[in-house]
Amino acid sequence: MSNVAPALDELRRTLSAARFPLRCPGAQEGTETSIELAQQIDDYLLPRYTSLDAPLLAVVGGSTGAGKSLLVNSLVREHVARSSAIRPTTRDPLLVHAVEDGAWFSSERILPGLARLSRSRGTSQVVPDPLSQAGEPGASSLELVQSPAVPHGLAILDSPDIDSVVEANRRLAGQLLAAADMWIFVTTAARYSDAIPWKLLAEAASRNIVLGVVVNRMPAGTQREILPDLAKHLDKEGLGSVPIFTVTEYKDEDGLIPQAELAPLREWLLSLAASAASRAAVARQTLEGATNALLLRESDVVNALEQQAAAALRMKEEVAAAFARSRGTVEVSFEDGTLLRGEVLARWQEVVGTGEWMRKLESGVSSVRDRLAGWLRIQRQASSASAVDLAVEDSLLTSLVSTAEEAIANVELQWASRTESAEVAEFAALRLRSSEEREVDAAEAVRQWQRDLVEMVSSTGKDKKTTARLLAVGVNVVGAALMVVIFASTAGLTGAELAVAGGTAVAAQRVLEAVFGDDAVRKMTARAREDLSEKTAHFFEKDADSLLAAVDQYGINIDGPANVTASFAAVRDALRTEQWQ
Repeated sequence: MSNVAPALDELRRTLSAARFPLRCPGAQEGTETSIELAQQIDDYLLPRYTSLDAPLLAVVGGSTGAGKSLLVNSLVREHVARSSAIRPTTRDPLLVHAVEDGAWFSSERILPGLARLSRSRGTSQVVPDPLSQAGEPGASSLELVQSPAVPHGLAILDSPDIDSVVEANRRLAGQLLAAADMWIFVTTAARYSDAIPWKLLAEAASRNIVLGVVVNRMPAGTQREILPDLAKHLDKEGLGSVPIFTVTEYKDEDGLIPQAELAPLREWLLSLAASAASRAAVARQTLEGATNALLLRESDVVNALEQQAAAALRMKEEVAAAFARSRGTVEVSFEDGTLLRGEVLARWQEVVGTGEWMRKLESGVSSVRDRLAGWLRIQRQASSASAVDLAVEDSLLTSLVSTAEEAIANVELQWASRTESAEVAEFAALRLRSSEEREVDAAEAVRQWQRDLVEMVSSTGKDKKTTARLLAVGVNVVGAALMVVIFASTAGLTGAELAVAGGTAVAAQRVLEAVFGDDAVRKMTARAREDLSEKTAHFFEKDADSLLAAVDQYGINIDGPANVTASFAAVRDALRTEQWQ
């Protein structure tokens, strides 16, 4: 058993897992190539590396009407393959094998995606092969026929047309040719220079596959003209050593090509299958060529996966940038006085008043401390402090929700503007929380911050004097004052702004200093602002994470290029140390 087989099996799994959901330029090619290569590993490379001694599979391929089925029938000297003027003739491929080689082909060893059908010689009745577990419902089938005319160690497969009008037949023909140890390529004297056959022959050259070319329906007297030209074409493609076999239009009384005309082709086939050593030589040549050809296509898959990964990373970077801007916008609003103005400021003014309160501030901080308990009991009302909480909550909620929705709109606009990410934008929109849910979450974040802030106020300074001052002023009032300071302490309110505010931001600072002292106020303010920033970031993360998750859930594997590259490298490493047991 080859030590390359495990590496190939891992490469097959990696290729099968490759996904190209985004409409990048290379998505279709990447999808088709990864499927094709995984299929070739399954159909041919793994089975052949695992069993070098298995019978050779010679696939008869060619263009529509080239006479492939007639050639197969003539080689085995009975009508096992349908031969007709109706196109396409061959729909389900037919595999003719020696009687003793049936087990090699009824199992899933090769072409595991094709269900097996068996037919007894001399009958037209086809039934599911009792030994077969291959294939899936609705998939193409592989018809198996035993024939004593086929030598042990060789099987002949009649495949659909490579240029069939039915797309599924064309794909199947390509799959079967990729699973072959050798090709018997059939063309005609009139069509040997067509473009499609030569594209396929160029692929044969790139794979170094063992190949024989049959020119069917050769008119009498035209060989001297056609054969040199055909040989010239083959030589140009690097196939100068490929044997050419000619067949005239004549059929015998059984409707088959006369045996004498097929003798050179039959002898060539028999020589290749004559011994285990000769069969192994054919298998090794084709196997090595097919493996090298497969490795050369690594970039076709990796480049397409890199396009997917790059597009996905770009989308994720756009999410990160949009929400970073949102956090920055909200952070600035915490510090530029935006949240202090309007309703918040009006409600705070109701707490502290404007007349006598300002006169007492002008008399000095110590005077405030001495008189604080007495005059605040008269001046403040608990309902006014609660109104400050509600105003702050409403202001923060509006800011958080509007900023988050602006970030989402920016991301969706960027994604929708590009072909490769437009569908992801629609996909992501269905996975975001609703506006109502966003408002509920914002309200809960703000309320939790306010609860934590009140808890911090209550727990700061446990000495008797601080406790007495706090009780005299009231926890709610102190909490409201702290919120005002948080949103105004770095606002730089001066001149006209300070006049509009009526000095109330400064008043809030003085209230806190009167209760706790300067150092404690600074620490409380920093801690409360940090806590608010954390809760804000967490709020934004829900929408950002939903958008990022949508990218992942859409099936984009950012690690895909690295995984495929590593799997191809493992196959190359195994080939360098190849040993057969």
